Amino acid sequence: MTPVAESLVQLHVWRVPTRGLPGALLRMASQRRSVRRTAGVTFAKLLGTGSGDTFTVRDADVGHWAMLTVFDSTRSADDFRDSPAVRSWRRIATESLRLDLAPLSAKGSWSRRQPFTLDQPPRRWDGPVAALTRARIRPAMWRRFWSSVPPVADDLRARPGLEFSLGIGEAPVGLQGTFSVWRSNRALTEFAQRGAAHRQVIADTERLNWYAEELFARFAVTGGEGSIGGFSFPDSPSAGNPADA
Repeated sequence: MTPVAESLVQLHVWRVPTRGLPGALLRMASQRRSVRRTAGVTFAKLLGTGSGDTFTVRDADVGHWAMLTVFDSTRSADDFRDSPAVRSWRRIATESLRLDLAPLSAKGSWSRRQPFTLDQPPRRWDGPVAALTRARIRPAMWRRFWSSVPPVADDLRARPGLEFSLGIGEAPVGLQGTFSVWRSNRALTEFAQRGAAHRQVIADTERLNWYAEELFARFAVTGGEGSIGGFSFPDSPSAGNPADA
């Protein structure tokens, strides 16, 4: 089998003070097309954030904004770290975090695409991992979906091994997701497979078909820079050790 190179993924998160909110909204509106057209970028989303407690508009956090980007090469990913788009966010941010991610597994689609290419054969990883969930919720299912979120959010925050989490969204309602960083693959699997609230949501998803589109992805966290709210990830080889399967 011919080896398939994995995607190179970055997540940027910025903390923006109240005085910078107009600038953040301007960037959210103006950069969507320009970032997608940046050389080497194969997929990009500018995202609002929230607590993820209910996935309603009252969760929205206008002080934090995010950008997820996927690249076709290491050089493209490296160049983007100091791109005009990233520099413009830094100018209005009081804190910033970048995480470098390598896909370990992915299922589903985002905007009718599967943005993450996996290593073939898949890699093993013994360092920190991240999980991304994203869904487009059927309007008729909004109320029922919202009622299921608080127990999962409470369970998530109580789980040992959770390092960082935030809600993400492309719109205030209906296009919701989560991003979380875990100390190990085992810690994430414990939450995903053994948490009662999470298992109930999985069962309800299959029974009620409340998503028009969904994506679940798991990543090796291979590096990073900066900090948000006390969480940081130093760009260090000690963070984890990849190995070919």
